[in-house]
Amino acid sequence: MLSLPTWAVFVGVFALAFGISWGLTPVAARLSRRLDIVAVPGGRRQHEGVMPRLGGLPIFAGFIIAVLLTLPFPRKPDDAYRLAGLLLSSTVIFVGGLLDDRLEFSSLPQVVYTLAAALIGIRFWIFIEIINNPLTLSREHIQLPMAATVALTLLWMAGMTITVNWLDGVDGLAAGVSAIAALVFFVHMLRTDQVSVALLPLALLGALLGFLPHNWHPAKIFLGTAGAHFLGFAVGGLSIIGGARAATMLLVLGVPILDVAWQILDRIRHGRSPAASDRGHLHFRLLDLGLPQQRIVLLYYLLSAAFGVLALLMPPPLYKLLALVALGLVVIVTLAVLTYLGDRRARADTEGH
Repeated sequence: MLSLPTWAVFVGVFALAFGISWGLTPVAARLSRRLDIVAVPGGRRQHEGVMPRLGGLPIFAGFIIAVLLTLPFPRKPDDAYRLAGLLLSSTVIFVGGLLDDRLEFSSLPQVVYTLAAALIGIRFWIFIEIINNPLTLSREHIQLPMAATVALTLLWMAGMTITVNWLDGVDGLAAGVSAIAALVFFVHMLRTDQVSVALLPLALLGALLGFLPHNWHPAKIFLGTAGAHFLGFAVGGLSIIGGARAATMLLVLGVPILDVAWQILDRIRHGRSPAASDRGHLHFRLLDLGLPQQRIVLLYYLLSAAFGVLALLMPPPLYKLLALVALGLVVIVTLAVLTYLGDRRARADTEGH
């Protein structure tokens, strides 16, 4: 049972992160236009007019400031050390994303600063060292060797960063799904008595909810690369720090993760670079079928929230594995059908010309 002062800290952290993010977003939009860091319609983006791209700035500021003000809160030494690593590595990837928003890097520099940030996190003990055996009904732990720990952590952090970045294609989608993930982590950490650690996803949740009213369709500002990369990296890092483990994360972000894997394979199948941008993602395909943006976003929210609740209610790893398999089959069949319809429509358009 949490004491009243502890609840007051929780409310204060959430309110501060929310207020900073909500208040700074219009300022970030004006600054973005002044610095000409904007998104213009074209390519996979079909929005109307020039859009500011510094939406990550108020989210990052709200999260960092709220977390820094919790430093006097009692913490275990290990948690304090990991917190320092999360703040430092998140700053590295956010600054890298800001430079990308301004200079428009190719995919290679993005990979370099993402891996650099992940290595900093590993140096501060943010790594996947123990995993649960998914084939048992009990919590049987598997200890990984250091080489496997480093490789798996780099893959995990890079994968989460890419997933949220590619999810950012429809107004309010990436920020809202990330907020649901943060809420699930917060509940998980409270249930496992990680009180000081629970302040981190709570701060991220507040910052995201302060930003979302400005990003909801029709959006007044976009996340930009800095915002999307920071969110993916922070969500990935929080899942490790809080011990939410892979199954919970994969369930909450199951749809976008499978969508990323499908797009990589589909691009390779068509002889394109896996990093190439197109409108093959599930949210773009649904949009091209005529579904309104708000309905697509709410559908993603519903799926993420539903599977997040399942992750919290199903402790045995085997049950989570079965839920992941069921989710995977549904998403893969949906993507296969939409890909087939899209290819057939493309052939028909080519033959018509």
